[in-house]
Amino acid sequence: MSALATWWMAARPATLTASIAPVIVGTAHAARDGSTHWPAALAALVGAMLIQVGTNLVNDVEDFERGADDAGRSGPARAVERGLLTAAQVRRGALLSFAAAAAVGCYLITVGGWPILVLGLVSILSGIAYTAGPWPLAYLGLGDVFVFLFFGIAAVCGTYFVQTGAVTIPVVLSGTAIGALATAILAVNNTRDVDGDRGAGKRTLAVRFGPAATRAEYALLLAWAFAVPIELSRQVSSGAVLLALLAAPWVPVLIRRIYSASGSALNPLLRDTARLELAFAALLSIGLLL
Repeated sequence: MSALATWWMAARPATLTASIAPVIVGTAHAARDGSTHWPAALAALVGAMLIQVGTNLVNDVEDFERGADDAGRSGPARAVERGLLTAAQVRRGALLSFAAAAAVGCYLITVGGWPILVLGLVSILSGIAYTAGPWPLAYLGLGDVFVFLFFGIAAVCGTYFVQTGAVTIPVVLSGTAIGALATAILAVNNTRDVDGDRGAGKRTLAVRFGPAATRAEYALLLAWAFAVPIELSRQVSSGAVLLALLAAPWVPVLIRRIYSASGSALNPLLRDTARLELAFAALLSIGLLL
């Protein structure tokens, strides 16, 4: 592989829907409320993606060194595990990604003030602590909480706040829907990797409670996400947000697939759940604008 292709693979571009979707929804709420700030919205998008790439790179190194990623893993190839990049190279890449996110954050702080400073610092530190440090969140079974909060509520509300200077109940509600769908992606990942994670001491929810529990979690997360537009339509006094329910026919199909597959057979479901999140975010945003 070329160097560019290798780094592109290590960044895991297919997962970046988790950082794109909340910015789309937060900006749509801001536009609905007549407070769109396009430079801030663009900076929020770039910053969120950079933090996710940094988190992915740290995960690449740490999971390999802790034994969670080896030649027998069911998921897509990882750069350090395959020997395509050294651990030192990937760590430097993660540091560069987080530094670039911090640079973007400096502009956002001038727009949104100290709350954005706090949110940015906590987001970066949590991205590192997801799989690194003495108490990595993913290894303690807290990965689902991390994803729900930071790729859902915090990202949607932060995007809205930096454009409006406020946070509203409808925005928080939308954040829970996006967070649920992002966490559903992780539930598929953890169900797929349960055997390898157990051997490496990575105590994900799938390891702690078994794959049956994370399959049920997946179904509940999707159900929650698609229940949100119904309540949101009452909060914003508009039925247009129900447009998000156009993606609902995918839900039973995806739930059947997580119950009927395991191991590497879950990789396509991982991709399709990410696509569902992006489609939901797009449709919800169009509904908000209408």
